Amino acid sequence: MREWVYDCWNSVMDYEKNPLSAIPDFSTRHMIMQVLAWMWCIVFGIIVGSMYAGVFSMVLHTLLLGAIAVTVATFETAKRKPTAFNFMSGYHSYGRGRGFTIYRDEKGNAHKVPLDPNDPGGEHE
Repeated sequence: MREWVYDCWNSVMDYEKNPLSAIPDFSTRHMIMQVLAWMWCIVFGIIVGSMYAGVFSMVLHTLLLGAIAVTVATFETAKRKPTAFNFMSGYHSYGRGRGFTIYRDEKGNAHKVPLDPNDPGGEHE
């Protein structure tokens, strides 16, 4: 029974096993799956008898799929171009990396304050 449920899930949700795998462009397959997901959100909202349930379901699906997309994009970037995450060498905040920080006076006016070049900075000073 467990294997049957697993196979049924993959036959619909796995883009390499469902009929959409015949579409060569991954972006097109993804967009079609998104449209189908929205359609099912609306259908279940109507079945429940409330459009609010449909809207709630759409929002949750969007958040879930968006989070998955960001995670996959991050993993792919790490795999293909790991140097993309080398933001700055050393342990410095952005302001300290430039040798100054920005402060505001009592009136809210911003001004640069030079930092000691021998001070590494960070929140553990």
